[in-house]
Amino acid sequence: MDKLIYILLAWNLITFAIMGIDKRKAIKNRKRISESTLIMLAFFFGSFGISVAMPVFHHKTKKLLFLILVPIAVIVNALSIIGMFVLIRG
Repeated sequence: MDKLIYILLAWNLITFAIMGIDKRKAIKNRKRISESTLIMLAFFFGSFGISVAMPVFHHKTKKLLFLILVPIAVIVNALSIIGMFVLIRG
């Protein structure tokens, strides 16, 4: 179970960093990471990293799509993680 916690923590640090990278690309007018990819990362257990990154980097904070879907992803992720822990502890 400890491994799962470390994996989730590492993955959310990665999703946090990806949001920072996309913000930097936006500032420098470079090719960006698509919004659909960022939302997908949120739903694939990266919602906590993305939700923390949004206010830290001031990135996607006015996009309605993110304001709606990222909190839904947090709830889905939290329920999924709780479910995994329940199954593991049996």
